[in-house]
Amino acid sequence: MLNVAIVGNPNSGKTTLFNKLTGSKQKVGNWPGVTVERKEGLYTKDDSINFIDLPGIYSLSPYTPEEIVSREYIIGGNPDVIINIIDSTNLERNLYLTIQVLQTNTPTILALNMHDILEDEIDVDKLSKEFGCPVVLISALKSTGISELIDFTKKHKTKPNTLDFFSLDVKDSLNYIEENINIQDSDHREWYKIKLLEEDSKVLKQLNINEQEKAIIRDIKDKLEETYDEDIRGIIINQTYNYITKLKDKILIKAESRKSTTEKIDGFLTNKWLAFPILALVMFSIYYLTVSSIGGFVTDWINEYFFPVVISEPFEAFLINARVSPIIQSLLLDGIIGGVGAVLGFVPQIMILFFLISILEDIGYMSRIAFLLDKLFRFFGLSGTSVIPMIIGTGCSVPGIMATRTIQDEANRRLTIMLTPFVICSAKLPIFVLLIGVFFPKNAWILTALYFLGILMILISGLILTRFKIFKSDGASFIMELPNYRKPKLLDSLKSSLTNGWSFIKNAGTIIFVASAAIWFLSVFNIRLEFVDIQESMLQSIGSFIAPIFKPLGFGNWQATVATFTGFLAKETFVSTLGVIAGAGDGITNSPTLSSYLPTILNQAGALSMMVFTVFAAPCFAAIAATKREMGTWKWTLLAITYQTSVAYILAFITYNLAVLLS
Repeated sequence: MLNVAIVGNPNSGKTTLFNKLTGSKQKVGNWPGVTVERKEGLYTKDDSINFIDLPGIYSLSPYTPEEIVSREYIIGGNPDVIINIIDSTNLERNLYLTIQVLQTNTPTILALNMHDILEDEIDVDKLSKEFGCPVVLISALKSTGISELIDFTKKHKTKPNTLDFFSLDVKDSLNYIEENINIQDSDHREWYKIKLLEEDSKVLKQLNINEQEKAIIRDIKDKLEETYDEDIRGIIINQTYNYITKLKDKILIKAESRKSTTEKIDGFLTNKWLAFPILALVMFSIYYLTVSSIGGFVTDWINEYFFPVVISEPFEAFLINARVSPIIQSLLLDGIIGGVGAVLGFVPQIMILFFLISILEDIGYMSRIAFLLDKLFRFFGLSGTSVIPMIIGTGCSVPGIMATRTIQDEANRRLTIMLTPFVICSAKLPIFVLLIGVFFPKNAWILTALYFLGILMILISGLILTRFKIFKSDGASFIMELPNYRKPKLLDSLKSSLTNGWSFIKNAGTIIFVASAAIWFLSVFNIRLEFVDIQESMLQSIGSFIAPIFKPLGFGNWQATVATFTGFLAKETFVSTLGVIAGAGDGITNSPTLSSYLPTILNQAGALSMMVFTVFAAPCFAAIAATKREMGTWKWTLLAITYQTSVAYILAFITYNLAVLLS
């Protein structure tokens, strides 16, 4: 069996290539000890070639679980061959990882992807001669160059060239380490020397470096840092990029000097005056299509016809004919179908949202959003490194919070963890869609306004909190890749949409299912476990006890209070809770729809206030658990929750009273 590792930067086309090579012969699981996805697959035309799709990474200096997994497999897994897929339109950024891979001395093939949309030409022979490995021009999307890549994969066993680009001082230091430190792994000796010079903690532990050897390394490193007035990793990075810049000039055959298509588009989309109005228009268009247009039509049909008429009525008739107990009927109809069904109605809108966001990522605009927000964040005292976690947080706060691991400045990392939930995630979307659809059906702009209100409060919070010493950041910059614009891959976007929709459905089938059953139980039994009207139930008693807290915010009745509290379990349960309560009748009619039920417990001012509170209040339990894991202590976690909920309460109070005053 020939084991071939596919390595590359995120968005380089690595997974597209893997899917083309392996088709249906894939196995998906998790890497041992981590939740990072592991993909393996046999070549569709030859079962003797096994491809391993490593997580997308930017370097072999691990800060994230993905980088750790990839590095450990390249060094410890000993693949027979590495295919390093490179985005030809971003050579400089991609070649940094390439050089680190070549330093491991593993037989490597360079696959230059997307060369067909590169306006310049690449001298493949020069690059191949420089690195001592085959270079193949491919297009993973169009399946060109794949057969040539496979031919090289089958026969390529040659180690790459030892690259000689470091300054004399650094080379002398690396040679001194080789002479005085016992590096037993001769295959990866060159890579180990560099990592030892950087005092990489994992390598020091792996090679069992003793205290005397550590002292030798520290002494060499300190001398270099004193000479260059920079930390050792900065020295290595700078000299590597200097080499890449010179190499790029050698291998690129420049096209006729003129502005590229990407530069022309960026002149418009990232224009000093137009950039933010365009961003606002893009976000409004996304939310309009999701909430008021296509998504609104489909969701209304599901909520008002499919579940009540196609599902509930025939099922109710079946239960009555089968003489099922009234309590079981209530559980199934009001608890399960009423609760879970109320949430599942919003699946089409979740899928549309993810489809549109995936298109923005595909064409390269999401990187521009990060670029624009980076400049804005710096103006308000925040670091640009906070931008990426917050953009990831638009899908779900949990991975957004986890993405803060890449932020090295501790104060900035904590601040980012605290503020990331202010970005509207997909789990909050059903709440806003429901309330806007009922109370403001012709005002889709409200959702866009809530999105920008979240951004505004992140900026204001940064301005306030960075005044305190515990949140004072050094303002370190970060490298951000702006890919060329390209046509969206609609099929990939559709797959992303279906995957996220299915994930939402699975969540509804677990957490929301259990929560709906629990809410139903509390809504139909009293403390003596007697089957009662909802007005005499445990749920009503609990809600009535807590309700006064929310009275100043305009939703101080027990129904809205209970829904708000269950939203801390998972934001989707807010809707399912109201679905169960509405299904129980509450003395209005027999199982009214949510659309007809909500106006009996809320008015427009209260609905606005509730949406503002939802944007900023402490996130769901999963996000709180992620906050605790990343913060490290309950003290910081409780500080984050307290700040988030305090902001939510104050802004909801202001919103409600302003709305009442204006109306």
